[in-house]
Amino acid sequence: MEHEFTSKIIEILKGHFRSDAAELFEKSQLLQYINLKTVSATRGSKARSSFANLYAIYVLIEDYLAHGYHKKQGYAKYDGARFSSLFRRQRELPFGEKLQNHALNHRMNLEFRKYFPQAEVQPILRTHNPQRYWINEKLLILGVGRRKYNLAPAIMEIIDAYIAAKQEAFANFIQVCQKMREISKADQGEVEEFISDLIAPSVDARIFEIVSYAILKLFYFDQVLYFGFEQDELEQSPLKLYKTGRTNANDGGIDFVMRPLGRFFQVTETLDVRKYFLDIDKIERYPISFVIKSTEDVSVLIDKLREGAEKHYAISAIVETYMSCIEEIINIPILKERFTLSVARGYLSQIMDEITRQSMVEFNIDGTDDDEQIESLHAGSD
Repeated sequence: MEHEFTSKIIEILKGHFRSDAAELFEKSQLLQYINLKTVSATRGSKARSSFANLYAIYVLIEDYLAHGYHKKQGYAKYDGARFSSLFRRQRELPFGEKLQNHALNHRMNLEFRKYFPQAEVQPILRTHNPQRYWINEKLLILGVGRRKYNLAPAIMEIIDAYIAAKQEAFANFIQVCQKMREISKADQGEVEEFISDLIAPSVDARIFEIVSYAILKLFYFDQVLYFGFEQDELEQSPLKLYKTGRTNANDGGIDFVMRPLGRFFQVTETLDVRKYFLDIDKIERYPISFVIKSTEDVSVLIDKLREGAEKHYAISAIVETYMSCIEEIINIPILKERFTLSVARGYLSQIMDEITRQSMVEFNIDGTDDDEQIESLHAGSD
């Protein structure tokens, strides 16, 4: 598979291996996997990113290079990298602050096997007690003719280039958000189209969550409830939606909370029923609404979740208990409908402001000096 970033990968390989670069690219399953995971590099901030699995590779190769095994033998006798060190390093990398341990522990290997079912080895090796990790050196050392090459330094440079491209894309996205915020009163049509394009299955998970929050916050904004302990002393209380933290598709938390109803919302792009039920278990089977990055009809999504639940749990009572905890499913068509209603109520500028504000928080731009902060983010991608 070739895409726009493939040429950058080849360029980096040529810098390391010259005339043997193309053959190494064709022979290496690990390079082919990285090529698949970097499709979004040149497709802007809206394209789905793949930091988790790439960072699992990155931190292990970084450890490998730090111990000099690309220049010497003996990696087979190395004690392995500690999980705590690898995990901490992942979170120090750009966009890695909220990454979990799933990629290191199994997801990266599972996905690699999906793409290369005939592969004789897997990229990440580990022991459970103690928790130690290795990159599979068999995937790093390849021969072309009589020469053997170690791909580790080149792979690090490739992933660094992908990080830089994504940093640039997100910096550009925030610049566009600021532009749209400025023109929202003058040209509502352009702003409306810009936001509508962000409500799509292919959009990056972080951006989709931010846009979902902005739309739902303003959709509920002018809805009120009346509360009180005495019938003649009721108080008007508007519905307010709060974000509970920074965005991340795998952060394991509850994404939005609504007061005063106490409704919980979780944004997701998966139909893995175990993920839904895990979220439900975290709040002791309290009802939860799911915002799903899918264009499928709500009834179809519910049927798929029920089918998955019935496969996973053999007891009907357990299935019904979990399914009854799904308070509402909001798919992309519903989200777009609520966006349209909010625009009709005059909230387009506020939605754009919220998207800009949350994006700046997410991508570490504090808003005190927007131009200076964005220039800093651009500089960080050089």
